[in-house]
Amino acid sequence: MKNTLKVERAILNLTQEELATQIGVSRQTINSMEANRYVPSTVLALKLSAVFKKPVNDFFILSEDD
Repeated sequence: MKNTLKVERAILNLTQEELATQIGVSRQTINSMEANRYVPSTVLALKLSAVFKKPVNDFFILSEDD
């Protein structure tokens, strides 16, 4: 799965730490998601959706091998 979390975060001018605080995870979790090393739970994806005010499908994209 690919994502555009870093772009979405930049649009809102949020640091990794600020986004992490808003959704209740560590900065390292945000970093891992942005680097495609961690696939978030449904709950976490929905929290991101609320922060970005966009559907989950707008910032998480299935790749061909998913």
